[in-house]
Amino acid sequence: MAILVIAEHDNATLKGATLNTVTAAAACGGDIHVLVAGAGAQAAAAAAAQVAGVAKVLLADAPTLADGLAENLAAQVLALAPGYSHILFAATASGKNVAPRVAAKLDVAQLSDITRVLSADTFERPVYAGNAIATVQSADAVKVITVRTTGFEAAASGGAAAVESIAAVADAGKSRLVSRALSKSDRPELTAAKVIVSGGRALGSPSKFAEVLTPLADKLGAAIGASRAAVDAGYAPNDLQVGQTGKIVAPQLYVACGISGAIQHLAGMKDSKVVVAINKDPEAPIFSVADYGLEADLFTAVPALVQAL
Repeated sequence: MAILVIAEHDNATLKGATLNTVTAAAACGGDIHVLVAGAGAQAAAAAAAQVAGVAKVLLADAPTLADGLAENLAAQVLALAPGYSHILFAATASGKNVAPRVAAKLDVAQLSDITRVLSADTFERPVYAGNAIATVQSADAVKVITVRTTGFEAAASGGAAAVESIAAVADAGKSRLVSRALSKSDRPELTAAKVIVSGGRALGSPSKFAEVLTPLADKLGAAIGASRAAVDAGYAPNDLQVGQTGKIVAPQLYVACGISGAIQHLAGMKDSKVVVAINKDPEAPIFSVADYGLEADLFTAVPALVQAL
């Protein structure tokens, strides 16, 4: 049977997480179909059709799907579910909102946060904050899966799939979007950034957090992240939190400034290709995962690094 990937998009462009999810789908075997559910989403559907490995794009276009409400999107997926052996979502806020509804309605177990596909019915996923890897086998007829995008490379372009329009489901009438407040930033989005500079509680204040990290991030063209301790202390907004209860990232370069390296934080960034840690505590756990460690006062080391760059 075919595999259904639920696309994440803004009705105009595909989000990068969809490309990683397509790669995971390809490892499951079978034809890959991508569902683009939205309003005025023809451009997003056209982009999905150009992803390598995609056999067909299903476009459900209606005002009821414009805002990605979980109830309506889940109903759209359920209408298609009988034709698929696997239904894959990215393990993002949106995917985690919709996938459990689909799994519950289908009366199957959800396979969450997979990082590797061993076979069509067997997968690996991290447990205990990433300190162990569980191998999970499912006998369910339909496998509802969320994909940890950092575990898979993004699918390439070069495809030429057909786009098929399908009937959109009726409005479930259970929720409506009241408003959406989007943060604006000239920096790369945290989960898609190739370079991330993160700060911890050692920075001491919101003003110091910005004063010390911003010049380094500007030099490196990096996104800015924060530990949970820094967010809890009010030094940085919640959407910058990296960790098990924040965002999972895997950039090419991760620079941790004044971050001790609690398990919660390590779970969110230890898959980074190169980790640089700056901390004056030689016993800080962050050094156990760092490729390069600098035992120094960050208030001296970071400005010196900026100067050198």
